[in-house]
Amino acid sequence: MIKGVQQIMLGTLTGREQSARETLTAIRTAGYDGIELNRFMIHESSFLVRMLTRAAGMPTGKGGKLDWPGLVKEAGLKVISLHTDLGSLEKEPDAIAAEAEKLGTDKVVITGMYRYDYGREDAVKELAARLNQAGAGMKKDHLSLLYHNHNVELLQVKPGVRAYDVLLAETDPDLVGFEFDSYWFTDGGADAKDAMRRLGKRMRLWHINDRGSRQSGPAMTPILKADSMELGAGNMDLTGLLALAQANEVEAVILESHRNFIHNSPLECIQRSAEWLNAHC
Repeated sequence: MIKGVQQIMLGTLTGREQSARETLTAIRTAGYDGIELNRFMIHESSFLVRMLTRAAGMPTGKGGKLDWPGLVKEAGLKVISLHTDLGSLEKEPDAIAAEAEKLGTDKVVITGMYRYDYGREDAVKELAARLNQAGAGMKKDHLSLLYHNHNVELLQVKPGVRAYDVLLAETDPDLVGFEFDSYWFTDGGADAKDAMRRLGKRMRLWHINDRGSRQSGPAMTPILKADSMELGAGNMDLTGLLALAQANEVEAVILESHRNFIHNSPLECIQRSAEWLNAHC
């Protein structure tokens, strides 16, 4: 599997060309092969997008003016996929397909819907139909469309049926694949390994993160807050998840964490997690 980093981790590190160059070089030196880029970070984004992502713990930074294709190539990294939103893909499919081709990737990833009712079965079926249509358009351009989950897909649309179940059932395997994020399923109290078994070969990419508690000094209560952690520092069964990802013939494993960085350093988090990835992948 290719080992990569999600660009969202780099927002505070890539505001200037030199710092972006140094960061990407450090990522390659740590042992990663690729990076996953976000359209809202490789172009100048609106104030609203910057505020929404910052509020979610994912600052986009000021890298929208940089030459990302050139910087990634110079660092010796591969662009694993291009993240976008479904609305943009529906409005400008040709432009996004051309951008993916320029970046050297054959995968476009939908990152989930804002202000969307995942608790309604008819709404989720509508989303599946839109994904099928968008996937058909991407397929004509020899691209694969993937859907990336968070934890909202775990909402029940009816007793015993979750939104993610509907997306799996209603999307065409020939048109829509999945980038599975095991952290968000675990965070939502679901069985990530069971989901990976169900996805099978439809799981094309794997977002990895660990989950645990960082504590220094005596705890005030016996209950600690769970948060993201460097790989191997938390409590997730990463080796079990890895075995399933390998069985599914996943093409790339991509580190993504938004917060709780060790020593408040995204780069140190990336480097620490590389130690686990390099030892196991």
